[in-house]
Amino acid sequence: MAMHRRHTGTPTDDRPDPWPGLRAEPRAEPCVEARRDPRTEPHAEARRDPRTEPRAEAPRDPRTAPRPDARPEARPAPSPGLPSTPPGDAHAAALAHALLAAGHGYPVIPLTRSKLPAIRSPHRGHPEVPPCRGECGRLGHGVHDASTDPLTVRRMFAAAPWAIGYGLACGRPPHHLIGIDLDTKNGADGLTALRFLAEQHGFPIPPTVTVLTPSGGRHLWLTGPPSPPVPNSVGRLAPGIDVRGTGGYLVGPGSLTAHGRYALAPGSPQRPAPVPSTLLTLLTAPPPSAHRESRADVPPQPAAALVRFVRASPPGQRNARLFWAACRAYDSGLGQELTARLTEAARHTGLSAQEARATITSAARRRQG
Repeated sequence: MAMHRRHTGTPTDDRPDPWPGLRAEPRAEPCVEARRDPRTEPHAEARRDPRTEPRAEAPRDPRTAPRPDARPEARPAPSPGLPSTPPGDAHAAALAHALLAAGHGYPVIPLTRSKLPAIRSPHRGHPEVPPCRGECGRLGHGVHDASTDPLTVRRMFAAAPWAIGYGLACGRPPHHLIGIDLDTKNGADGLTALRFLAEQHGFPIPPTVTVLTPSGGRHLWLTGPPSPPVPNSVGRLAPGIDVRGTGGYLVGPGSLTAHGRYALAPGSPQRPAPVPSTLLTLLTAPPPSAHRESRADVPPQPAAALVRFVRASPPGQRNARLFWAACRAYDSGLGQELTARLTEAARHTGLSAQEARATITSAARRRQG
């Protein structure tokens, strides 16, 4: 019997440890139990139950009972929304994801929990003129350090053991990645804004790689041509839409940040889709001149396009589209003029007049507030 128990305990001791660095704790308890089980437990049940069990437990309580109890309590409970792995494992996971992305041709860099490049500039305190972009051969130049070479990627992560995420450089060959960041913060609705632009300008939104962000937004990955370069922008295309192009980077799926983890959307395609030509034209168009005077008779978003956008609302998007269009109407100074037309368009989709007016009133209060 004793030989059999020692034999069955051996595979338990040799199994791979899922918690690197903590091997001593889970292995101490099975060894103590393996020595006590074959000698004391069977004999205690047969002869010592009425006489020796109280005396056998008493000397062990002050010495052995607190030790197994203290070990689990020393480990902090996992926080909601964050993985229960030690920081070292988060760093190793980020490196593994980064190497996988680099193997698919995406240049990567390590990131901190605040989504910033993890390696500090070697020129801090002594800025280079013109700015150095890695010509010095040292690390710490942000997105200019991004590489697909596995040895270089490992070297960067070794230089930043605090990195728990990674970024993918946009605009670099072979994919010339373009990131469309659809935000949902501060009342913005980037996805609705993109749908409006697609209907207004007549381009499709292709199924493509989609990464879900901890804040509830999403990143769409698209591939572009080598030229013209797509510039980075924040809200220029529409409120709630940020663009990551040449010189920018996207937080890669699997990265851990202070607010949570980035993850691929369920059913996301494996390869990014080519950017539609009309959307590429919008992305590369020069920004409007600051000295150009805006004409009062040409609102930023035409009234007819806003009405068409509401009338074409599919089920499940009627209130969201109406609210977004009403916000744009008030931004353009046409809120009062378009209230009746937007209400009529909403009723065409199946909303009641009371629901439509309540949604438009909510948009007006948000913009006026």
